[in-house]
Amino acid sequence: MKLLKELIHPELASRTGRTFRRHAARGIVLREGRILLLFTERYNDFSLPGGGVDEGEDIQAALKRELEEETGARDVQVQAHYGFIEEYRPHWKPGYDLMHMTSHFFICDVAPELADARMERHEIANGMKPVWIDIFEAMHHNRQVMTRQEQTMGQSIQRETFMLEKISRELVVRTA
Repeated sequence: MKLLKELIHPELASRTGRTFRRHAARGIVLREGRILLLFTERYNDFSLPGGGVDEGEDIQAALKRELEEETGARDVQVQAHYGFIEEYRPHWKPGYDLMHMTSHFFICDVAPELADARMERHEIANGMKPVWIDIFEAMHHNRQVMTRQEQTMGQSIQRETFMLEKISRELVVRTA
């Protein structure tokens, strides 16, 4: 397993204190010059599909479950573990000072057609939708949101944009 980056949110004063620990699995799905991402209206950003690993759940099983729920992906085939990011940021739950999240990224393939997504209530409320998009277009969009420091900008945009940049350099063959 390869550490890709450690991210410390700029509003986090210290990495000590009561820590909420979370593990996540996220999918990298590339096809014909496009990448499968989630666009979230609330935050106006693109992110890799995936989410939290439940207590006792196998990380690849969590990845497949999350891809199916968020994007409607079927027949998820995990090709390789690409690496992980350690992230420290403020936490909103009472009783905690910060969140320490480890996000594992996996290169995957999925069936050609997506079924209907089965989003959670908060994902629907946030306007989250799966999209196939050119990775360079998604990176440009996220960079613009960060440059403008939009009021609705989410805490994960730095992680997601870093990953899109890394994937574009290492996994995407650019044509033109």
